[in-house]
Amino acid sequence: MRLAETEYRVLNLVWAEEGITAKSLAEALRHSIGWSKTTTYTIISRCIQKGYIRREEPKFHCYSLVSRDWVGEQEADALIGRYYADRPEQLVASLLARGKLTAGQLSALGTTE
Repeated sequence: MRLAETEYRVLNLVWAEEGITAKSLAEALRHSIGWSKTTTYTIISRCIQKGYIRREEPKFHCYSLVSRDWVGEQEADALIGRYYADRPEQLVASLLARGKLTAGQLSALGTTE
């Protein structure tokens, strides 16, 4: 699964306010990034078709069907597959080599096996 940036923007607002109306989504996205109402409704429709959100009437309320965590896991898997040949240890090695992890973060990575 690859979530488009436009779909992620819509989902972010739905996660922040479950049951937000499409009208409110369109208004928020018009103010924040200049999208037209038509653009927002097109992206909402795409999210519905892909099973990311559901629509309820009246007033076209939007609810998420996927969690932020699930999307993060899917995106992480795609990143590891694309850039690290499905070898997550290479991603961690890259982060370590570049000093991107603090001692606390390293401690939190302790295994449970």
